[in-house]
Amino acid sequence: MTTACERLKSARKLRSLTQRELAEAAGVSLSTLRRLEQDEQAGARMETWRRLAIALRLPTMDLVGEPAEADDEAVEPWEGVKRALNTPAALLETPEEPPTMEGVGGALDALAKLVAKDRYQDIATVLPALLRDAEALGSEGRELHVRALQRVGWLLIHTRQFKAAGDALTRSLDGVTDRVQQAVTVDYLCWLLLRQGQLSKARELATEWADRTEPVRVTRATSVELAMWGTMLLRLSGAAIRDNRPGEAADALRYARSAAEALGREFRFPPQISNSSFGPVTVLLKTAENAAINGQPQAVLRVGSKVAKLQNSKSPRFRSPVTSSDLNRHLLDVSSALQQTGEHAKSVRKLMDINSSAPEWLPNQPYARDILGRVVEERRTLTQDMRDLAVSVRLPI
Repeated sequence: MTTACERLKSARKLRSLTQRELAEAAGVSLSTLRRLEQDEQAGARMETWRRLAIALRLPTMDLVGEPAEADDEAVEPWEGVKRALNTPAALLETPEEPPTMEGVGGALDALAKLVAKDRYQDIATVLPALLRDAEALGSEGRELHVRALQRVGWLLIHTRQFKAAGDALTRSLDGVTDRVQQAVTVDYLCWLLLRQGQLSKARELATEWADRTEPVRVTRATSVELAMWGTMLLRLSGAAIRDNRPGEAADALRYARSAAEALGREFRFPPQISNSSFGPVTVLLKTAENAAINGQPQAVLRVGSKVAKLQNSKSPRFRSPVTSSDLNRHLLDVSSALQQTGEHAKSVRKLMDINSSAPEWLPNQPYARDILGRVVEERRTLTQDMRDLAVSVRLPI
Protein backbone atom coordinates (compact mmCIF):
# COMPACT_ATOMS: atom_id res chain seq x y z
CA MET A 1 0.00 0.00 0.00
CA THR A 2 1.48 3.34 -1.00
CA THR A 3 1.62 6.17 1.52
CA ALA A 4 0.53 9.75 0.96
CA CYS A 5 4.19 10.80 0.87
CA GLU A 6 5.00 8.24 -1.81
CA ARG A 7 1.99 9.31 -3.88
CA LEU A 8 3.06 12.95 -3.57
CA LYS A 9 6.60 12.23 -4.77
CA SER A 10 5.35 10.04 -7.61
CA ALA A 11 2.86 12.66 -8.82
CA ARG A 12 5.50 15.41 -8.73
CA LYS A 13 7.98 13.36 -10.75
CA LEU A 14 5.28 12.33 -13.22
CA ARG A 15 4.78 16.01 -13.98
CA SER A 16 8.55 16.62 -14.21
CA LEU A 17 8.52 19.20 -11.41
CA THR A 18 11.34 19.87 -8.98
CA GLN A 19 10.49 20.19 -5.31
CA ARG A 20 11.09 23.93 -5.52
CA GLU A 21 8.80 24.32 -8.55
CA LEU A 22 5.97 22.39 -6.88
CA ALA A 23 6.40 24.28 -3.60
CA GLU A 24 6.17 27.62 -5.43
CA ALA A 25 3.18 26.52 -7.51
CA ALA A 26 1.33 25.27 -4.42
CA GLY A 27 2.29 28.16 -2.17
CA VAL A 28 3.88 25.96 0.52
CA SER A 29 7.37 26.17 1.93
CA LEU A 30 10.09 24.07 0.33
CA SER A 31 11.03 22.64 3.73
CA THR A 32 7.44 21.49 4.31
CA LEU A 33 7.35 19.74 0.93
CA ARG A 34 10.69 18.04 1.55
CA ARG A 35 9.55 16.74 4.94
CA LEU A 36 6.30 15.48 3.44
CA GLU A 37 8.10 13.54 0.73
CA GLN A 38 10.46 12.09 3.32
CA ASP A 39 7.54 11.09 5.55
CA GLU A 40 8.81 13.32 8.34
CA GLN A 41 5.72 15.50 8.73
CA ALA A 42 2.74 13.33 9.55
CA GLY A 43 0.79 16.28 10.95
CA ALA A 44 0.49 18.30 7.77
CA ARG A 45 -2.73 20.31 7.49
CA MET A 46 -5.42 19.34 5.04
CA GLU A 47 -5.07 22.80 3.52
CA THR A 48 -1.44 21.99 2.67
CA TRP A 49 -2.46 18.75 0.95
CA ARG A 50 -5.22 20.57 -0.87
CA ARG A 51 -2.81 23.21 -2.23
CA LEU A 52 -0.43 20.51 -3.42
CA ALA A 53 -3.29 18.59 -5.06
CA ILE A 54 -4.45 21.73 -6.89
CA ALA A 55 -0.92 22.38 -8.16
CA LEU A 56 -0.64 18.76 -9.31
CA ARG A 57 -4.15 18.85 -10.82
CA LEU A 58 -5.31 15.93 -8.72
CA PRO A 59 -8.22 15.35 -6.36
CA THR A 60 -6.96 15.86 -2.81
CA MET A 61 -7.96 12.32 -1.89
CA ASP A 62 -5.71 10.94 -4.63
CA LEU A 63 -2.86 12.17 -2.44
CA VAL A 64 -4.03 11.63 1.11
CA GLY A 65 -6.77 8.99 0.85
CA GLU A 66 -6.44 5.26 1.10
CA PRO A 67 -6.55 3.35 -2.19
CA ALA A 68 -10.08 2.48 -3.16
CA GLU A 69 -9.33 -1.24 -3.09
CA ALA A 70 -8.08 -1.18 0.52
CA ASP A 71 -10.53 -2.86 2.88
CA ASP A 72 -8.76 -3.95 6.05
CA GLU A 73 -11.52 -4.59 8.58
CA ALA A 74 -8.92 -5.22 11.28
CA VAL A 75 -8.18 -1.49 11.28
CA GLU A 76 -10.79 0.83 12.78
CA PRO A 77 -10.81 3.75 10.31
CA TRP A 78 -12.52 6.11 12.75
CA GLU A 79 -10.11 5.74 15.67
CA GLY A 80 -8.06 8.71 14.47
CA VAL A 81 -11.22 10.83 14.32
CA LYS A 82 -12.21 9.87 17.86
CA ARG A 83 -8.72 10.60 19.16
CA ALA A 84 -8.79 14.03 17.52
CA LEU A 85 -12.23 14.61 19.01
CA ASN A 86 -11.29 13.65 22.56
CA THR A 87 -7.68 14.83 22.86
CA PRO A 88 -7.34 18.15 24.76
CA ALA A 89 -6.43 21.02 22.44
CA ALA A 90 -3.17 21.65 24.29
CA LEU A 91 -2.01 18.09 23.50
CA LEU A 92 -2.88 18.11 19.81
CA GLU A 93 0.03 18.10 17.41
CA THR A 94 0.62 21.63 16.15
CA PRO A 95 1.14 22.01 12.39
CA GLU A 96 4.11 24.00 11.17
CA GLU A 97 1.87 26.44 9.29
CA PRO A 98 -1.07 27.89 11.27
CA PRO A 99 -4.49 27.12 9.79
CA THR A 100 -6.52 29.84 8.11
CA MET A 101 -10.24 30.56 7.98
CA GLU A 102 -10.18 30.20 4.21
CA GLY A 103 -8.34 26.89 4.36
CA VAL A 104 -10.61 25.30 6.97
CA GLY A 105 -13.71 26.60 5.16
CA GLY A 106 -12.42 25.11 1.91
CA ALA A 107 -11.72 21.79 3.62
CA LEU A 108 -15.28 21.70 4.97
CA ASP A 109 -16.62 22.33 1.46
CA ALA A 110 -14.43 19.52 0.11
CA LEU A 111 -15.72 17.25 2.88
CA ALA A 112 -19.30 17.89 1.75
CA LYS A 113 -18.41 16.51 -1.69
CA LEU A 114 -16.99 13.33 -0.14
CA VAL A 115 -20.12 12.96 1.99
CA ALA A 116 -22.31 13.30 -1.13
CA LYS A 117 -20.41 10.34 -2.64
CA ASP A 118 -20.53 8.24 0.58
CA ARG A 119 -16.72 7.95 0.62
CA TYR A 120 -16.42 7.04 4.28
CA GLN A 121 -12.89 5.68 4.20
CA ASP A 122 -11.62 8.90 2.64
CA ILE A 123 -13.65 10.98 5.09
CA ALA A 124 -12.16 9.14 8.07
CA THR A 125 -8.70 9.91 6.70
CA VAL A 126 -9.18 13.67 6.40
CA LEU A 127 -11.27 14.39 9.50
CA PRO A 128 -8.55 14.29 12.22
CA ALA A 129 -6.56 17.10 10.57
CA LEU A 130 -9.75 19.05 9.86
CA LEU A 131 -10.87 18.83 13.50
CA ARG A 132 -7.45 19.90 14.74
CA ASP A 133 -7.24 22.83 12.32
CA ALA A 134 -10.78 24.01 13.10
CA GLU A 135 -10.09 23.99 16.84
CA ALA A 136 -6.75 25.76 16.36
CA LEU A 137 -8.54 28.75 14.82
CA GLY A 138 -9.74 29.72 18.29
CA SER A 139 -12.59 32.18 18.85
CA GLU A 140 -12.23 33.62 15.35
CA GLY A 141 -13.10 30.27 13.81
CA ARG A 142 -15.82 29.29 16.27
CA GLU A 143 -18.47 28.92 13.59
CA LEU A 144 -16.21 26.70 11.47
CA HIS A 145 -15.37 24.56 14.50
CA VAL A 146 -19.10 24.13 15.20
CA ARG A 147 -19.67 23.08 11.59
CA ALA A 148 -16.80 20.59 11.77
CA LEU A 149 -18.21 19.05 14.96
CA GLN A 150 -21.67 18.83 13.37
CA ARG A 151 -20.29 16.98 10.37
CA VAL A 152 -18.30 14.64 12.58
CA GLY A 153 -21.37 13.86 14.69
CA TRP A 154 -23.49 13.25 11.59
CA LEU A 155 -20.90 10.91 10.09
CA LEU A 156 -20.35 8.99 13.33
CA ILE A 157 -24.10 8.37 13.57
CA HIS A 158 -24.00 6.97 10.03
CA THR A 159 -21.26 4.54 11.07
CA ARG A 160 -23.02 3.63 14.34
CA GLN A 161 -20.48 5.11 16.73
CA PHE A 162 -23.06 6.69 18.92
CA LYS A 163 -21.09 7.72 22.00
CA ALA A 164 -18.50 9.60 19.96
CA ALA A 165 -21.29 11.15 17.88
CA GLY A 166 -22.98 12.38 21.04
CA ASP A 167 -19.71 13.89 22.28
CA ALA A 168 -19.22 15.77 19.01
CA LEU A 169 -22.78 17.08 18.86
CA THR A 170 -22.82 18.12 22.51
CA ARG A 171 -19.65 20.14 21.98
CA SER A 172 -21.18 21.63 18.85
CA LEU A 173 -24.28 22.69 20.80
CA ASP A 174 -22.11 24.24 23.50
CA GLY A 175 -20.26 26.38 20.94
CA VAL A 176 -23.06 27.39 18.58
CA THR A 177 -24.46 30.92 18.65
CA ASP A 178 -26.50 31.03 15.42
CA ARG A 179 -30.11 29.88 15.80
CA VAL A 180 -30.23 28.02 12.51
CA GLN A 181 -27.00 26.15 13.25
CA GLN A 182 -28.35 25.36 16.71
CA ALA A 183 -31.41 23.79 15.08
CA VAL A 184 -29.16 21.76 12.75
CA THR A 185 -27.26 20.33 15.72
CA VAL A 186 -30.55 19.51 17.47
CA ASP A 187 -31.77 17.78 14.31
CA TYR A 188 -28.71 15.53 14.37
CA LEU A 189 -29.16 14.92 18.10
CA CYS A 190 -32.76 13.84 17.50
CA TRP A 191 -31.55 11.42 14.85
CA LEU A 192 -28.91 10.07 17.24
CA LEU A 193 -31.54 9.52 19.93
CA LEU A 194 -33.72 7.67 17.40
CA ARG A 195 -30.83 5.43 16.39
CA GLN A 196 -30.17 4.70 20.07
CA GLY A 197 -33.82 3.86 20.68
CA GLN A 198 -34.35 6.78 23.07
CA LEU A 199 -37.74 7.56 21.57
CA SER A 200 -39.23 9.68 24.33
CA LYS A 201 -36.22 11.98 24.47
CA ALA A 202 -36.15 12.25 20.68
CA ARG A 203 -39.86 13.05 20.53
CA GLU A 204 -39.64 15.66 23.29
CA LEU A 205 -36.63 17.37 21.74
CA ALA A 206 -38.17 17.35 18.26
CA THR A 207 -41.45 18.73 19.62
CA GLU A 208 -39.66 21.56 21.39
CA TRP A 209 -37.70 22.52 18.29
CA ALA A 210 -40.61 22.13 15.88
CA ASP A 211 -42.30 24.78 18.01
CA ARG A 212 -39.16 26.94 18.13
CA THR A 213 -38.56 26.84 14.38
CA GLU A 214 -42.17 27.35 13.27
CA PRO A 215 -42.29 30.59 11.25
CA VAL A 216 -44.49 33.37 12.61
CA ARG A 217 -45.93 33.78 9.11
CA VAL A 218 -45.43 30.89 6.70
CA THR A 219 -46.03 33.11 3.67
CA ARG A 220 -43.09 35.34 4.61
CA ALA A 221 -40.68 32.64 5.77
CA THR A 222 -37.39 32.08 3.96
CA SER A 223 -36.55 28.78 2.30
CA VAL A 224 -34.13 27.94 5.11
CA GLU A 225 -36.76 28.69 7.78
CA LEU A 226 -39.40 26.55 6.07
CA ALA A 227 -36.96 23.71 5.46
CA MET A 228 -35.69 23.75 9.04
CA TRP A 229 -39.23 23.72 10.44
CA GLY A 230 -40.21 20.91 8.10
CA THR A 231 -37.11 18.92 9.03
CA MET A 232 -37.92 19.12 12.74
CA LEU A 233 -41.51 18.05 12.03
CA LEU A 234 -40.21 14.99 10.18
CA ARG A 235 -37.98 14.14 13.14
CA LEU A 236 -41.01 14.45 15.40
CA SER A 237 -43.07 12.22 13.11
CA GLY A 238 -40.31 9.63 12.98
CA ALA A 239 -39.99 9.56 16.77
CA ALA A 240 -43.74 9.43 17.30
CA ILE A 241 -44.36 6.56 14.87
CA ARG A 242 -41.57 4.55 16.50
CA ASP A 243 -43.04 5.36 19.92
CA ASN A 244 -46.39 3.95 18.80
CA ARG A 245 -48.10 7.33 18.61
CA PRO A 246 -49.58 7.13 15.08
CA GLY A 247 -51.93 10.10 15.53
CA GLU A 248 -49.11 12.38 16.63
CA ALA A 249 -46.93 11.05 13.81
CA ALA A 250 -49.66 11.71 11.23
CA ASP A 251 -50.21 15.26 12.53
CA ALA A 252 -46.51 16.10 12.36
CA LEU A 253 -46.28 14.61 8.86
CA ARG A 254 -49.28 16.69 7.73
CA TYR A 255 -47.64 19.90 8.98
CA ALA A 256 -44.39 18.88 7.28
CA ARG A 257 -46.30 18.41 4.04
CA SER A 258 -47.71 21.93 4.43
CA ALA A 259 -44.18 23.29 4.92
CA ALA A 260 -43.06 21.47 1.75
CA GLU A 261 -45.98 22.88 -0.21
CA ALA A 262 -45.17 26.39 1.02
CA LEU A 263 -41.58 25.82 -0.04
CA GLY A 264 -42.80 24.68 -3.45
CA ARG A 265 -39.76 22.60 -4.38
CA GLU A 266 -37.14 20.20 -3.13
CA PHE A 267 -34.66 22.39 -1.25
CA ARG A 268 -31.05 21.44 -0.51
CA PHE A 269 -29.61 23.36 2.42
CA PRO A 270 -26.47 25.36 1.59
CA PRO A 271 -23.44 23.20 2.51
CA GLN A 272 -22.32 25.69 5.17
CA ILE A 273 -25.61 25.04 7.00
CA SER A 274 -26.43 21.35 6.71
CA ASN A 275 -25.99 18.12 4.74
CA SER A 276 -29.76 17.70 4.53
CA SER A 277 -32.57 18.53 2.13
CA PHE A 278 -36.29 19.10 2.57
CA GLY A 279 -39.25 19.34 0.26
CA PRO A 280 -42.08 17.31 -1.33
CA VAL A 281 -39.84 14.34 -2.17
CA THR A 282 -38.26 14.19 1.30
CA VAL A 283 -41.75 14.21 2.85
CA LEU A 284 -42.71 11.29 0.60
CA LEU A 285 -39.63 9.37 1.71
CA LYS A 286 -40.62 9.80 5.34
CA THR A 287 -44.23 8.87 4.53
CA ALA A 288 -42.94 5.57 3.15
CA GLU A 289 -40.70 5.11 6.18
CA ASN A 290 -43.64 5.56 8.55
CA ALA A 291 -45.66 3.06 6.52
CA ALA A 292 -42.79 0.57 6.72
CA ILE A 293 -42.60 0.96 10.49
CA ASN A 294 -46.39 0.47 10.63
CA GLY A 295 -46.06 -2.80 8.69
CA GLN A 296 -47.80 -1.57 5.52
CA PRO A 297 -45.65 -2.87 2.62
CA GLN A 298 -48.25 -2.09 -0.07
CA ALA A 299 -48.34 1.54 1.05
CA VAL A 300 -44.53 1.65 0.91
CA LEU A 301 -44.57 0.38 -2.67
CA ARG A 302 -47.23 2.91 -3.71
CA VAL A 303 -45.21 5.79 -2.28
CA GLY A 304 -42.02 4.31 -3.74
CA SER A 305 -43.58 4.41 -7.20
CA LYS A 306 -44.39 8.12 -6.73
CA VAL A 307 -40.84 8.84 -5.56
CA ALA A 308 -39.36 7.09 -8.59
CA LYS A 309 -41.51 9.17 -10.94
CA LEU A 310 -40.57 12.42 -9.21
CA GLN A 311 -36.87 11.53 -9.26
CA ASN A 312 -37.13 11.17 -13.03
CA SER A 313 -39.20 14.32 -13.42
CA LYS A 314 -37.82 17.28 -15.36
CA SER A 315 -39.82 19.72 -13.26
CA PRO A 316 -37.65 22.34 -11.52
CA ARG A 317 -39.62 21.64 -8.34
CA PHE A 318 -37.84 18.29 -7.99
CA ARG A 319 -34.63 18.86 -9.94
CA SER A 320 -32.49 19.32 -6.82
CA PRO A 321 -31.98 15.76 -5.55
CA VAL A 322 -32.57 14.56 -2.02
CA THR A 323 -29.51 13.43 -0.09
CA SER A 324 -28.08 10.06 -1.07
CA SER A 325 -28.45 8.72 2.48
CA ASP A 326 -32.16 9.63 2.60
CA LEU A 327 -32.79 8.11 -0.82
CA ASN A 328 -30.85 4.93 -0.01
CA ARG A 329 -32.73 4.58 3.28
CA HIS A 330 -35.96 4.82 1.30
CA LEU A 331 -34.77 2.16 -1.14
CA LEU A 332 -34.19 -0.15 1.82
CA ASP A 333 -37.84 0.38 2.78
CA VAL A 334 -38.83 -0.55 -0.77
CA SER A 335 -36.61 -3.64 -0.69
CA SER A 336 -38.14 -4.69 2.62
CA ALA A 337 -41.66 -4.19 1.25
CA LEU A 338 -40.83 -6.32 -1.80
CA GLN A 339 -39.54 -9.08 0.47
CA GLN A 340 -42.68 -8.94 2.59
CA THR A 341 -44.89 -9.23 -0.49
CA GLY A 342 -42.98 -12.29 -1.71
CA GLU A 343 -41.03 -10.59 -4.50
CA HIS A 344 -37.65 -11.83 -3.32
CA ALA A 345 -35.78 -11.43 -6.59
CA LYS A 346 -36.82 -7.77 -6.84
CA SER A 347 -35.93 -7.23 -3.19
CA VAL A 348 -32.42 -8.59 -3.76
CA ARG A 349 -32.05 -6.56 -6.96
CA LYS A 350 -32.91 -3.38 -5.02
CA LEU A 351 -30.23 -4.23 -2.44
CA MET A 352 -27.73 -4.84 -5.23
CA ASP A 353 -28.54 -1.44 -6.75
CA ILE A 354 -27.88 0.26 -3.40
CA ASN A 355 -24.66 -1.67 -2.95
CA SER A 356 -23.52 -0.63 -6.41
CA SER A 357 -24.16 3.08 -5.80
CA ALA A 358 -23.17 3.24 -2.10
CA PRO A 359 -20.81 0.33 -1.25
CA GLU A 360 -19.44 2.08 1.87
CA TRP A 361 -22.88 3.11 3.14
CA LEU A 362 -24.68 -0.23 2.94
CA PRO A 363 -22.46 -2.29 5.31
CA ASN A 364 -23.30 0.17 8.11
CA GLN A 365 -27.03 -0.56 7.82
CA PRO A 366 -28.35 -3.37 10.08
CA TYR A 367 -31.66 -2.90 8.26
CA ALA A 368 -30.05 -4.26 5.08
CA ARG A 369 -28.81 -7.33 6.96
CA ASP A 370 -32.30 -7.91 8.35
CA ILE A 371 -33.89 -7.72 4.89
CA LEU A 372 -31.40 -10.09 3.29
CA GLY A 373 -31.62 -12.39 6.32
CA ARG A 374 -35.37 -12.73 5.81
CA VAL A 375 -34.88 -13.47 2.11
CA VAL A 376 -32.26 -16.14 2.90
CA GLU A 377 -34.54 -17.81 5.45
CA GLU A 378 -37.31 -18.18 2.86
CA ARG A 379 -35.13 -19.48 0.03
CA ARG A 380 -33.95 -23.06 -0.26
CA THR A 381 -31.10 -22.22 -2.59
CA LEU A 382 -29.01 -19.08 -2.51
CA THR A 383 -27.98 -17.38 -5.71
CA GLN A 384 -24.49 -16.01 -6.19
CA ASP A 385 -25.93 -12.49 -5.97
CA MET A 386 -27.31 -13.30 -2.51
CA ARG A 387 -23.96 -14.69 -1.39
CA ASP A 388 -22.14 -11.61 -2.66
CA LEU A 389 -24.62 -9.34 -0.89
CA ALA A 390 -24.23 -11.31 2.32
CA VAL A 391 -20.52 -10.53 2.25
CA SER A 392 -21.20 -6.84 1.58
CA VAL A 393 -23.70 -6.42 4.43
CA ARG A 394 -21.75 -8.76 6.75
CA LEU A 395 -24.50 -11.35 7.06
CA PRO A 396 -23.18 -14.79 8.12
CA ILE A 397 -24.74 -17.54 5.99
